[in-house]
Amino acid sequence: MIWQTCKMSWAAVCANKLRTFLTMLGIIIGVSALIVLVSIADGASSSVSEQISDMGSSYLTVRVTDDKENSIRLNEFQELMDDEALEAAAPYGRTSVTAKSGYTSGTMSITGTTGSYFDIMNLELSSGRTLKQTDLDNNSLVVIISADTAIEFFGREDAAGETLSLDGKSFLVAGVLSDDNSSLTSTQSMTESSSEEESETVTLEGYIPYSTLTRIADNVLDITQFYVSSADEESMDQAEAAVERIMLERLSEDEDAFSIMNQSEIMSAMEGVDDTMSLMIGGIAAISLLVGGIGIMNIMLVSVTERTREIGIRKAIGAGRGGIMMQFLMEALIVSMMGCAAGIGISFAILKIIGKVMEDSMSFHMDMKVAGISVIFSLLIGVIFGLYPANKAARKKPIEALRYSG
Repeated sequence: MIWQTCKMSWAAVCANKLRTFLTMLGIIIGVSALIVLVSIADGASSSVSEQISDMGSSYLTVRVTDDKENSIRLNEFQELMDDEALEAAAPYGRTSVTAKSGYTSGTMSITGTTGSYFDIMNLELSSGRTLKQTDLDNNSLVVIISADTAIEFFGREDAAGETLSLDGKSFLVAGVLSDDNSSLTSTQSMTESSSEEESETVTLEGYIPYSTLTRIADNVLDITQFYVSSADEESMDQAEAAVERIMLERLSEDEDAFSIMNQSEIMSAMEGVDDTMSLMIGGIAAISLLVGGIGIMNIMLVSVTERTREIGIRKAIGAGRGGIMMQFLMEALIVSMMGCAAGIGISFAILKIIGKVMEDSMSFHMDMKVAGISVIFSLLIGVIFGLYPANKAARKKPIEALRYSG
């Protein structure tokens, strides 16, 4: 009985292929949107979380929000942060400069800091040296550049000892970061003035002594942000308590004048944002599925009207109300589940293509949990939106159905 009903439902679905495809389209779009959008959101959040995790979790980020009356200068910073609970501390300031070497020029992000910054952030050098105390004391014109920057300006990674012009001042390239270090700067546009070819987008970044930064940047003088590390993750609480005590003493017990954030708090905040984004994206995509369900109900109602005489004949020869209802409900389920299967296949192909295009920056994989939810949701849509047309077909009286002329 059930097998016969399935065969009849399948035959009815295949009888009008174009109509069936157009009805499935809403489900296909909804399922594809749900899986692709949620997978992209998960992939992006995983990439960001991985970058944050790679930075390490045994350091604190301290921001000074009130630096007008109680400004912290570089000459007192190291003495201020001299505490046994703290392993290292490094000031942090940023500006943008015009970098030039030969015919190659571009806008470069410059970070002013100390040698301790590289230890705190676990940044390794492929060649040269890091920043020294003498560089800070003498306001030395030295710069540590990224591997991408070295290749862009000098055509090779091993660029230690070369000279690079920053805002017209000649800087010695003291060291080059290893290529596998995560970039901590934004992507800047890089152009070659001697070439008429289209400009390429690369990451240009450099690190100079903080004392030198205060001399070449008009907007950097006082320390408004710095990083502090502890010996290990277990001693983070002690380090945070020490920094809070030091800052309260330095900033006249003003708790609102500074903020302290550790990596675990950043990760927790990221997870909260990710969950919210996934819910929002999933909700938007689910609306597409609901629209597809309405499309199924609309077409099934049209089908019931068109097949009124067929229903009358089947009832006249003994078909029961349950059999009629089961057939139309089965048709709705077939359309819904076929749309779901096609949507999953299309979303898999889309994620593969996106993954190929962005394989160097982040990876995207189909979330099987979301795919499972899509199947269940599509099944429910087929049942819910197919129930009313199926019930309408089952309730038709044989005599009235046979008299129907269409």
